[in-house]
Parts: sequence; structure tokens; C-alpha cells
Amino acid sequence: MVHVGDEAPDFTVPLAGGEAYNDLTEFTLSDRIGDGPIVLAFYPAAFTSGCTEEMCTFSDRLRSFEELDADVYGISVDLPFAQNVWIDEEDLSIPMLSDWNHEVIRTYDVVYPDMYDQVEAAQRSVFVIDDDGIVTYRWVRDGDNPDFGTLVSEVRDAVADARE
Repeated sequence: MVHVGDEAPDFTVPLAGGEAYNDLTEFTLSDRIGDGPIVLAFYPAAFTSGCTEEMCTFSDRLRSFEELDADVYGISVDLPFAQNVWIDEEDLSIPMLSDWNHEVIRTYDVVYPDMYDQVEAAQRSVFVIDDDGIVTYRWVRDGDNPDFGTLVSEVRDAVADARE
């Protein structure tokens, strides 16, 4: 389990940029460490109502994260091609990381084992990582979905704290 104060586990996954169905590059977390705070927003599945609301809220407030030199990434077990379609359909401005082999959700211990009693997915959760690669904020859903506006504001505050 990854806790506040731990070094963020490194990983490499496909990054869906959203410009086209096959807009894919490779993303390695350690390559990004040191360029400003990083927000990893794990969500269960693209195209679902709660995940769409959450990612749209992050997307709508992306400017406030950019003002802090922070990058926000959505991450799920969806294939990157599906993520690209979702980015386009919802006009999301946040790149998505595809943990299609489920290694990252296991490493960060945010596995939602029985989505619709069918599949293993990412548990809704958020991690903030500072310039030294240290987790400075961790939130994991417990119970119903939160008010996403409030959650995104709290995450932005955590990013501001990570810059200090």
C-alpha cells in the first residue's frame, strides 16, 4: 500500500493524448518527476457517469493546476484506444494513462475487485506526488462518490502544499 511520505512507485504505461484514436505515447512516471507536482486520479471506467463527472471536473479546473506547474493524469484499466475516444467525446483536456494490465492499481493498492460483479478495475482514488517523487496526498474513496467539485478543490490545495 502506498501512503503519504512514501516514494511513489515507478511505472510505465501507454498515455492516451486524445487527439486521435491511436494518439498513444509511452509514459514513465520517473521521467516526469521533478517537473512540478503530479496528480494521479484513478477512476474505475471510462464512459461511466461518475467517472465522466469526475474527469470533467478535473478538466474544467485544469487551469488552476497548471498555475501551480502541476500535471493531472487520469488512470484506469481501460485500453488507451477507448480512453482516446472518451477524451474526444467528453472534450477532456486531461491525458489518460492506461493500466490495461492492472499492475499500477495493484502496486498502488487501489484495486476495485468487483465492478458490476464482473471485472477488476481501479478504485476511485487520487495521489499527489511532489518534485522529489514523494506521495504528499492520498485519497481513496470510501462509500459513495464525493462531491467532485469539493474533491478537486482539496486536491488542488494538496498540490499547492506539495510545492512548498
